[in-house]
Amino acid sequence: MATLGIDGTGQRLLRRLNPGPGGWQVGLATVATVGVALGLSALLIAVTGGSPAASTKALYQGSMATPAAWSTSLLYVAPLLLVAVGACVSARSGFFNIGQEGQVLIGALAGAWVALRLAVPGPLLLVLVLLASVLGAGVWAGLSALMYRFRGVNVVVSTMLMTFLAQQLISFAVNTPWLLQESRLGRGTLSPQSNPVPENARLASLGDYPNLQLNGGLVLAVVVAVVLALVMARTRWGFRLKMVGLNPAAARHAGVRVGALGGIALAISGALAGLAGALLLTSPVSTNRLQPGMSLNIGWDGLLVALVARNNPLLSIPVAVLFGVLRAGGSFLAATGVPSFLVDVVKALLVLAFVAPPVVIGMLRRRRLADQPATPTSTPATPVATTPTAPVAAAASTDPASGASPVDPEAGSDPAGPEASVPGPRAAAPPPADPGDAGTAGTKDAMEGRLA
Repeated sequence: MATLGIDGTGQRLLRRLNPGPGGWQVGLATVATVGVALGLSALLIAVTGGSPAASTKALYQGSMATPAAWSTSLLYVAPLLLVAVGACVSARSGFFNIGQEGQVLIGALAGAWVALRLAVPGPLLLVLVLLASVLGAGVWAGLSALMYRFRGVNVVVSTMLMTFLAQQLISFAVNTPWLLQESRLGRGTLSPQSNPVPENARLASLGDYPNLQLNGGLVLAVVVAVVLALVMARTRWGFRLKMVGLNPAAARHAGVRVGALGGIALAISGALAGLAGALLLTSPVSTNRLQPGMSLNIGWDGLLVALVARNNPLLSIPVAVLFGVLRAGGSFLAATGVPSFLVDVVKALLVLAFVAPPVVIGMLRRRRLADQPATPTSTPATPVATTPTAPVAAAASTDPASGASPVDPEAGSDPAGPEASVPGPRAAAPPPADPGDAGTAGTKDAMEGRLA
C-alpha cells in the first residue's frame, strides 16, 4: 500500500520549472527566446503561403481592435485563469495535475444536471450550479489522489487517463434521453447536446454590445486568483503547502500531514477546473448547452498558462490575457488564408520561450558548480599522546642489597655487562605505538576527512 505523499514525477517537474532566482540572465534569455519564437511563427506563416503582416493585423483586429473584440478575449480569460490557478495550487504541493481538460467537462456535466433537473427560482439556481460544478470536479480529481494512496498509481498518469473517461461520460450523457439529451421538438432530429440552461442559471454581463462587456465570470476568476495567491503566500496552510512540495520528508518530520495536504491540493485544482467548466456553460462564450466538445481545450491551455506563469497565481492573470487574445484572434486568421491551427503552434512556441530559459540557466549553473574543483581542506593530524619512556635501568628497581639490577629470566644474561644494559639518553627509543591507538587515530582521521 503506497503512502500518499508527493508524486515523484510532479516533484521533479516542479524543481525543473522552478530552478530558483535567475536574475538578469533569465530575463535576457526570455526576451531572446520570445523574439526567436515570434520569428519562427512569422516564418511558418510565410511558408504556408500567408503574410505575416496580414496575419498579425487580423489577430489584432479579432482580439483587441474594438471593445467587442476585447469582450470576446476577456470571455476566454476567465476559464483559462481558473484552470491556471488550480494548476498552481497542485504544483505547489508537488502533484502535477494534467487532467484539467476532463475536470472541466465533469464540472460542466454536474452544473448542467443541476440546472436542468432542479426547479429553483432566482439566482439561487446559479449558485447551486457553480457549487455542483466545484464539488463534482473536485471529487473527480480526488479519485486520482485515492488511487495513488491505495494502489500507488502515478498522479500524472491517472489524471491524464481520466480525461478520456470524462469525455466518454459526456458523450453518454448527451446521447441518453433519460439523462441529459435535449428534448425532441416535433419530428426534428436530436443532437448530442443538452437543453440550454435556464436564464436564471447564467452569468450576467456588465455593458451592452458593441461596447465593452465584462462577464461576471471574469470578476469571479480574478477574485479567486487574488485570494489564493494571498492564502499561499501569507497563511500557515500556504507555507505547509510549499514545504510539502519542496521536501515532503522534512514536512512530515515537522508534523505536517503530507498525504491529506497533497490530496486536498489536488482536489482544489480539480474544483477550480470544474468552476471553469461552469463558466463555459453559463457564460456567453458558448451556447449554454452541455456538448462533448465544449471544453475547447481550455484545460490544456490553462495548464500552459500556469507553466508560463511559473506556478504564480498573480502572474497567471496577464498570461491568461495573452492566451485569451490568441484564442479570440485565431478565428480571424482564416480570412488571411492562414490555417487556424497555427495559433496552437504559436502558443506552443511561446510556452517554450517562457519555460526554457530558467530551466536551461539552472542546469548550466548547477553544472558549472559541479565542474569547479573542490578546495582541498587539510585536516591537522591528531597528536597522539605518548608517554615518555624512561630508560630500562630507571624503570627497573635496583636491589639495594646487592646493587645489581634484576635480570629478566626470559631475556637471559647480558654479555656486555651491566653498563651496556643501561642505555644513555640518546640511545633510548620510544616504544612502538599501541596498535589499538593507531587504529583509533586512523579511524578518527578518516571520519574527520569525510566530515570535512
